[in-house]
Amino acid sequence: MKYAIACDLGTGGCKSSLYDSEGNCLDGLFMEYPTYYPEESMHEQKPEEWWSAVKESIRGLLADKSEELRSSIAGIGLSGHSLGMVALDDSGKLILDSVPIWSDSRPGDGELKPFFENVPEEEWYMLTGNGFPPPLYTVFKILWMKNHLPDAFARCTKIIGTKDYINYRLCGTVATDYSYASGSGVYDLEEWAYSEKLIRAAGLEKSLFPEIRGSSDILGSLKPEVAAELKLSESVKVVAGGVDNSCMALGAMCFKDGRIYNSLGSSSWIAVSSEKPLLDLENRPYVFTHVVPGLFASATAIFSAGSSHKWFTGILRNGGNSPGYRELDDEASKTPPGAGNLLFNPSLAGGSSLDGSPDIRGAFLGLSLSHGRSHMTRAVMEGVGFGLKIALDVLRNLTETEKRITIVGGGSKSRLWCQILADIFEAEVVKTNIDEQAAALGAAALVLVGCGVWEDYSRIDELHQEEAVYQCNDNNKNIYRGFLEIYKDTSVYLAELGARMRS
Repeated sequence: MKYAIACDLGTGGCKSSLYDSEGNCLDGLFMEYPTYYPEESMHEQKPEEWWSAVKESIRGLLADKSEELRSSIAGIGLSGHSLGMVALDDSGKLILDSVPIWSDSRPGDGELKPFFENVPEEEWYMLTGNGFPPPLYTVFKILWMKNHLPDAFARCTKIIGTKDYINYRLCGTVATDYSYASGSGVYDLEEWAYSEKLIRAAGLEKSLFPEIRGSSDILGSLKPEVAAELKLSESVKVVAGGVDNSCMALGAMCFKDGRIYNSLGSSSWIAVSSEKPLLDLENRPYVFTHVVPGLFASATAIFSAGSSHKWFTGILRNGGNSPGYRELDDEASKTPPGAGNLLFNPSLAGGSSLDGSPDIRGAFLGLSLSHGRSHMTRAVMEGVGFGLKIALDVLRNLTETEKRITIVGGGSKSRLWCQILADIFEAEVVKTNIDEQAAALGAAALVLVGCGVWEDYSRIDELHQEEAVYQCNDNNKNIYRGFLEIYKDTSVYLAELGARMRS
């Protein structure tokens, strides 16, 4: 029996999990770290706090494990949150103690305007598939450092991602993988390589960007001092790993052409695996190279899904005794579809490329004195569903997809929410035993393939055991079709209103 350690380096912390050679998760341990907000639009984390969380979670994970098991660990693989910017000097030391993470949007006209004067923004999107707002992408964060921290930039020899920094600390190799590189802002999807044209447009040197390796490629073995600290063998391998979206796609069985899944967490996205990137100038799906060779993971998203539900329940808690999620589900399930003609738009964190303005904000529409907690709870769930239906239709218009949609993430534990999505999506929604472990399973699979334990990723299909299958209810489907059109109309108005209020 061989074992793999998967580290899911997320926005809120690192969860390290232990997998056996069959792909079963035996144990897991989560270690939290903070995000810092020094100024508006600046979202930072400290790489040394990532490193501490990785070490502590692995040590805690293995604390009660036998020496025989420890000696049978084949490798470590990481899934890392995207669009990070970790700057290293020529000795491999951190230049910035606190670095921009994926949600950091500090770059402005000083960074974007000169770049897009050299390469039209539409051409940039069609080359890279970078469908989030441009300031989120790594190249513009690098240009911000160049413009605002010139002394720091002058010392910089390499820019790497979140999980790449942990790999470097584990084995000493500076590299990235294709999935993470595809979020750099200077990566050509079709060529599977950095774009010389885009790097020149940015006025940067190609040497600043790390070597790209396959996600299951072995970067090296644990450094002796790290092995000693973790009480592991120096023979433990470190694979390149992947960006969280692509690792999650693999772990959610979305690793064959046309497969589709929905991640229902704080934010929510729908992703399709395909042999060609799904690019569309109007709706801007965001595309990452898949961790599986030859595939792409193309997705559309809404930014506030589970976070909208959490926001609403948080307001209830401020009033004193508050119901739990199950109680709220039970209440909302007794309210008919349409929530008593109450509609909710979940754009609490602003708009994605699917909205008319990034300044759109959320709203309850149609509130009356007859509405209570159960109506509002159901409206929140349905509103997320309407936003995701728009996202789903964009992808379905671009490619053929399977009819079944696998759902993962914390929201998948709500039976009511899953049924609402099945009715709005007009599709079969499948909840399996994996749910929140999808990204970790993807990272573990990269280890097992990279270390030769698995020949390929087909074993993942067998690991998913169906817990519930939600079929579309025809009566509910027809009700939701009408509300979806109202949702679309009100979204246009809310986008215009948000832009007016912002100005």
